[in-house]
Parts: sequence; C-alpha cells; structure tokens
Amino acid sequence: MRYDLVIFDNDGVLVDSEPISNTLLAAYLTELGHPTSYEDSLRDYMGAAMHRVHDLVEERTGQRLPVDFDDVFHMRVFAAFERELEPVGGAVDVLEKLAADGVPYCVASSGSHERIRVGHLKTGLDRWFDEERIFSSQDVGRGKPAPDLFLYAAGRMGVPPEKCLVVEDSPLGVRAAVAAGMDVYGFTAMTPADRLAGADQLFSDMSELLGLLQC
Repeated sequence: MRYDLVIFDNDGVLVDSEPISNTLLAAYLTELGHPTSYEDSLRDYMGAAMHRVHDLVEERTGQRLPVDFDDVFHMRVFAAFERELEPVGGAVDVLEKLAADGVPYCVASSGSHERIRVGHLKTGLDRWFDEERIFSSQDVGRGKPAPDLFLYAAGRMGVPPEKCLVVEDSPLGVRAAVAAGMDVYGFTAMTPADRLAGADQLFSDMSELLGLLQC
C-alpha cells in the first residue's frame, strides 16, 4: 500500500452515528427557538466540532446557546447511542485487514474523546483503538475544516502528511485533509458525491475501501 497511515473520521465512517446525532441536534436547536431541520443539521454541522454550532447560531441570530448546551446535547446523544448505535457496515472488515497487514491507522474526530470512546464501546470497535490511536478536536485549537487535527494525528503517529490517507464523509473533513496536504477518500453513503468533490477518490460502500487501498 502506498500510504504509511490511514486516518479515519469517526462519526459516519466507523460508527453510524450521524443520523442519530443530527436528528437530536436539530430537535434540540428547534426546542431552543432556532428552527433547524435534520437536513439543515447535516448541511451545517456534519463533521464539525461543537464550537461550530455555537458560532453559527450566534452569527445568524445574535443569541448565544445556553452554557449547558453541550452537556445536555451529549447526554441525549449518549443515551441514544446506548439504544441504537451500530458500527458502519464493513468497517470491522477494513480494520481487521489493516491490523492483519500491519498498516498503521488511527481515528481523528471532531467529537470529544468521551463521545469517541462511548461509541466504540457500544459498537465493539474499542478492540481496534487503544488511546494512542484516538485523536479528537479537543486536542487542538481549531477543528475541521482547519488541518490542525489531521496534522496533529500524523505527527503523533510519526508519519509525514504526504504519506497519509484520510477517510472522510463530510465536506468539512475533506477540506481539512486537503489543507493538511493529505490524500482523502470521500465516503458517500450519507453525503452527496458533489459535496465531497475535493476528494481524491469517492466510494459509497465501506467494502470498496480495501480495494481502493490496494490500488
């Protein structure tokens, strides 16, 4: 394989959390007086760190979200994860193959460390990710679309950016990977292909990824 490190986004790429979290985010924002549809949430916040939600709401309305917004939202999300969360189909097969072949990999997510860990424990993906393979926007000053998180992950894993592949499903993540000087494969299971147009490759089923990695 021509890459020395595969960096996975988490939500929507490893765990099928985007429908859950965006449904809850849209409902909570609407409840607080900021009408938001599920489609709005996907368009504006998919792949983003929580500060983007605060920033966009304040920019658009001049109002700040409650100080406990993040805590309440995550409480609702974690409860839903316990009931509903599943791994993305085919993700386990990809991780098994990378591990068997000795290919370094990690996760770099806009979500918090707690959110990543809760999701991995619920889906059984924790067996593939020790703490040294988990990176969060909490670890850097700026979340996606800034390149900081991907550059931080690559640095910690000891791999130069040009030898890294990022697997992403959000426009913000694709922009971050491109800004980091990394190749990026766009996963279109939930995101229209034209919104990931900056990606080097596009694929719609995780089972396709192993074939792309061998190209």
